[in-house]
Amino acid sequence: MKLTVVYDNEAKEGLISGWGFSCHIKTEDESVLFDTGGDGNALLYNLRMLDIPSREITKVVLSHEHGDHTGGLFALLNINPEIEVYAPASFSNRLKNEIASMAELIEVSGAREICKNIRSTGELGTGVREQSLILDSGRGLYVITGCSHPGLAEIIDKASKFGVVVGIIGGFHGSTEYDLLKGLTLIGPCHCTVHKEEISRRFPNAFSEVKAGFRLKL
Repeated sequence: MKLTVVYDNEAKEGLISGWGFSCHIKTEDESVLFDTGGDGNALLYNLRMLDIPSREITKVVLSHEHGDHTGGLFALLNINPEIEVYAPASFSNRLKNEIASMAELIEVSGAREICKNIRSTGELGTGVREQSLILDSGRGLYVITGCSHPGLAEIIDKASKFGVVVGIIGGFHGSTEYDLLKGLTLIGPCHCTVHKEEISRRFPNAFSEVKAGFRLKL
């Protein structure tokens, strides 16, 4: 399983940065995109520069409805309408109808398998409803978050029901729940994370600088 951050506020040289998040996961059988960033042109450009064929993406999982996570979706669907889109059931009817007019829409409420070794936490939170991904590396679980609106505690607790969480990557928003990160071997805060410097200071050995272009083999 290979993970690549495609879209983020920061980017490696040669890629486009922008407010938002998108992460690609390649398994033996599937090509899965988690979130689509805020801009379709930037998303497609970065996919191309990272050698991720847009037409080979099989599934898109959207964490929540905010435009910095869904903004690139329709540019991608214009190229590849065969994609299955997994969206929280709490999405507005307007957006769900728009997605369903271009691709197969699968609404997600509870935890469910997306494909082999990739699972959704299901919708979490009481304000902004959000799903995160759980990746099973065979040597522990890695959690991929969009913005962590439900809070890291609820996300990690849900993921822990499926095994031992060893790493987490994505937006942590303003979380100061640092104790939840103890013992993890990989901590990759990015996008909307407010306290990235503090996390780096507390967990120097596990901390990874994550931006568009970051790659990880699980």
